[in-house]
Parts: sequence; structure tokens; C-alpha cells
Amino acid sequence: MITIPARHLRTYIPSTAEAGVWADVLVRHQLLHTAVLAPTGQWIVQHHPDAPVCVLAGATAMVDLAAEIQHHVRTTRNHTR
Repeated sequence: MITIPARHLRTYIPSTAEAGVWADVLVRHQLLHTAVLAPTGQWIVQHHPDAPVCVLAGATAMVDLAAEIQHHVRTTRNHTR
């Protein structure tokens, strides 16, 4: 039986600046089509031009999305090797 290790629990609350950096990286590397910080502190993201727009609750949600995308990229890359 293969056990999947639990993801590390966050020991801090991500800042808006950290979320912004992750959003820029994801857009620059074309892993997201767009990511915009709304005045309310929410993040408006779109995975590709034809995808529906998603609203993320805040910096923590943006950093969590970045982690999910990074995990997906890493596991997909390992399967194609």
C-alpha cells in the first residue's frame, strides 16, 4: 500500500505581497491566464481565456492555489519522464 504524506500545515498567514508574487509568477509562466487583486482583498483569477472567472477569498487562498498548481506541475512532469 502506498501512503501519501499529508501536506504541511501552514504555520503563518501569507501576506498580500507574498500572494502577489505568486500570482505574478503563475501568470508569467502561463500557469494562470490572469490574477488580479481586488480592492476587497480577494483575488480574481482565470485559468485560461475561455475559463470562468474564480474569486479567491484572500492571500491564503491565492498561495494555496499556487501550491496546488505547483504540485500538479511536479506530479505531471514526473509521470511524463
